[in-house]
Amino acid sequence: MKQAIYVLIAISLLSSCVSKKKLTQLQASYNELEAARDKALAAANDCDKKVTGLQSDLRSRETELATNMAANKTRISELEAQLGDLRKNNNSLIDRMADLSVVSKQGAESIKKSLEVLNEQTKQVNNLNQSIQRKDSLNLALVMSLKRSLADVNDQDISVEVKKGVVYVSIADKLLFASGRYEVNPAAEAVLAKVASVVNDHKELDILVQGHTDVVPFVNNQLKDNWDLSVLRATSVVRMLQGKFSVAPERLSAAGRGEFEPKDDNATAEGRKVNRRTEIILTPKLDQFFNLLSNGK
Repeated sequence: MKQAIYVLIAISLLSSCVSKKKLTQLQASYNELEAARDKALAAANDCDKKVTGLQSDLRSRETELATNMAANKTRISELEAQLGDLRKNNNSLIDRMADLSVVSKQGAESIKKSLEVLNEQTKQVNNLNQSIQRKDSLNLALVMSLKRSLADVNDQDISVEVKKGVVYVSIADKLLFASGRYEVNPAAEAVLAKVASVVNDHKELDILVQGHTDVVPFVNNQLKDNWDLSVLRATSVVRMLQGKFSVAPERLSAAGRGEFEPKDDNATAEGRKVNRRTEIILTPKLDQFFNLLSNGK
């Protein structure tokens, strides 16, 4: 700004003794300085907006983490209470044995088996407690990783959440497909690339892709109904994850749910818009999951 003022002063002082051409050049220099200042101010304002957005996202994620931790703490307390009850029953049986002056061979064997069952139940509760904590920690880390990777995508077009103990990535159909089509839009490839990058880092997970539609009937020469459309959209996403982003095919499954698993009310345009989606569901491999529950490893 000071430089611009100096230029004006120079123009004023020299206007009487310089040529018109020289004066025009000085005026152009002044205009360039003004434009550069305006551009710098606009860039600073844009930077402030981005910082505000990042701060808001950080607060949201901190709240989500605190909520999950509180839920885990409650679940652990419930399991510990069950374990305490089992220990009380165990101690009660031991006290009863000590009080008995004569115990038949059959009665002693029965008590022994009861104690073995209680000890096994205690071990299972401990293993289940550890498994739940590991699974919840994995899901939370996975959700945070996906949200960071997809931070530049409009929140109305994509969501990441934990439901029924597994991670769901829900993508609006308007982002993935043209109306009535099942070929993935070129612009959506970047979104699938980010999801693939995360799942490729988690080899212990299987990937189920589910297509969903609204209730508006769809028919053309190739497709009979919404079942066909939802299935073909799911297989299009699966093929791209495998063929273009190197997700192992043995980890992938494709399914179509048609209009039969809505998230919102199909009676409204906004509800139908929410229901038209493709979900990428990340689940533990079944064999590893059962091993986790049975062995606590």
